[in-house]
Amino acid sequence: MSNTTGDGGPGWPPQGYALPEHPQATTAMVLGILGLATCTVLSPFAWRIGKRAVSEIDASNGQLGGRGAAQAGYVMGLVGTILLGIVVGGLILILVVWIVIVSLVLGQGS
Repeated sequence: MSNTTGDGGPGWPPQGYALPEHPQATTAMVLGILGLATCTVLSPFAWRIGKRAVSEIDASNGQLGGRGAAQAGYVMGLVGTILLGIVVGGLILILVVWIVIVSLVLGQGS
């Protein structure tokens, strides 16, 4: 479905008209990039903000733009959160193994 008249028509913005971007679409994308690049706690925030922005954009009936940036932030936040969980889980596993080894070594010396 396309509007070829160029006047916007019902439900369509006028030709050359840019939709206002959701205020948190870019924030979600930037947090997602930073969260992925540094594997930090920023990823869950990008995931949450991106999901909320995408939902609000979808509910705006075409009145808000920035869905691509919000979706990118959401996906990067999700991936970054999964990676963060793997890193934290790995660190906990290493700590537990280290504690077991140290306790075994110290237990033999007594």
